[in-house]
Amino acid sequence: MLAKVYSAAIVGLEAKIIEVEVDTSYGLRRFEIVGLPDKAVEESRERVGTAIESSGFQSPHHQPVRVLVSLAPADLKKEGSLYDLPIALSYLAAENKIKFSPANKLFLGELALDGKLRPIKGALSFTLLAKEKGFSEIILPKENALEAGLIPAFVEAMEDKKEIKVIGVENLKQVIDYLEGRVEILPQKTNPDDFLSEQNYPVDLGLISGQEYAKRALEIAAAGGHNILMVGPPGTGKTLLAKGIVSILPPLSFKESLEVTKIYSVSGLLSEGKPIISQRPFRSPHHTSSEVALIGGGTPPRPGEITLAHRGILFLDEFPEFHRDILESLRQPIEEGEILLLRARHHSAFPAKFTLVAASNPCPCGYFGNPERKCACTNSQIRMYKRKLSGPLMDRIDLFITVPKVKYEKLTKNGEKNYSQKIKERVLKTREIQKKRYKEEKFLTNSEINLAKIKKYCKIDGKSQGLIKNFVDSGKLSARGYHRVLRVARTIADLESSENILFKHLSEALSYRLRED
Repeated sequence: MLAKVYSAAIVGLEAKIIEVEVDTSYGLRRFEIVGLPDKAVEESRERVGTAIESSGFQSPHHQPVRVLVSLAPADLKKEGSLYDLPIALSYLAAENKIKFSPANKLFLGELALDGKLRPIKGALSFTLLAKEKGFSEIILPKENALEAGLIPAFVEAMEDKKEIKVIGVENLKQVIDYLEGRVEILPQKTNPDDFLSEQNYPVDLGLISGQEYAKRALEIAAAGGHNILMVGPPGTGKTLLAKGIVSILPPLSFKESLEVTKIYSVSGLLSEGKPIISQRPFRSPHHTSSEVALIGGGTPPRPGEITLAHRGILFLDEFPEFHRDILESLRQPIEEGEILLLRARHHSAFPAKFTLVAASNPCPCGYFGNPERKCACTNSQIRMYKRKLSGPLMDRIDLFITVPKVKYEKLTKNGEKNYSQKIKERVLKTREIQKKRYKEEKFLTNSEINLAKIKKYCKIDGKSQGLIKNFVDSGKLSARGYHRVLRVARTIADLESSENILFKHLSEALSYRLRED
């Protein structure tokens, strides 16, 4: 007989419906799976057969029956072990061992040999898909129910009338009992507020001695979402400053939290017992990381560090030590806010709206230009070191700052308590100004203002135009650099609650932009 249930697959960050069809006929014993299954899917026949027997039913392994499992669409690669549950239910339905209506139900889960369900990746994406496609229920492992239960809460918040039940189950027997009406399982609804605990940051900017200039630049970067490069000798606090920027960033909105949680869910990086990401990400990959690890890729494509840093911070320490090809691959996602990965069979777009915070020494030894310590590098070594950072890449950075050595007097001063909180209040106020200003736009921060809207939101007076004209005409500012200066000036004006960009705002923005080569 023929039976069909619905499951799903992850393609990039999105989920797609998979029809799991099972046909059984008596004859030579055989268990086949078709529809481009990978090794994990092919091996499901062994897990499914034993799990069915452990749940009190006759296993297909011990009967003279030919089982054909079709996973449609047939041209989409099927990966992972999440098809175990739908395959088992389809087989039992085809053999008339159980009776239930599969309509409007989505099934996902890996089966252990004793019939228990193991957790899966991407539960949030699957639940979103189920809701969008009009399914009334999604049945998945109990460990994933908390995460999937965020969607009903999101639906209520959006006053959406399309409800969906999230049913978390522990084993195959419980699924069957629920489908046949012998047990009742209450749908999961997760309140995100239960997991929004007080956020503790490892580094408060008040703990960092001196570096007021750098802290001001970080405040501007956090307020407008601008990219920043810090250059200075070793031990001046560049890494601590980068870690401290997280403490002054505004909290994620619920919608942003869902975006980030979806990425971490598909990547299998959600913390156990905490189904939602409530703090802005801070990703700090090592400079030996590969291009696939940083940008994303593989077959099929998987998110890289730039996507894991979405709506947060991507910190690249020892910036010039990264392979040049890897650094150049950052250019497009910095500009577009997403990365498009094309493969022979896959076409995936991953979000990458991150703030780049980079740190670099001025030369390989770190002491070039230091009046107190002689640089040990040759001129050719310094040129090669700086050449790794190309002009087009540097053109995409908004703020360039020097982080000098801290004098003893400042180093021994007591840090100011709750310093980050004071800056954060100003950042929140500035972000609120941007939110109101751009409520009709598709962007959220000043750094995202597109070219079509620059003239509307970044108007400058005649005196300011004369100043910036000199830098553009002299070649010190490219067209892209000109627009980035205007965006930074807009943020500086917002920090002072100024409706207009004044000459002093533009002058400060220019001071962060221009750098010595």
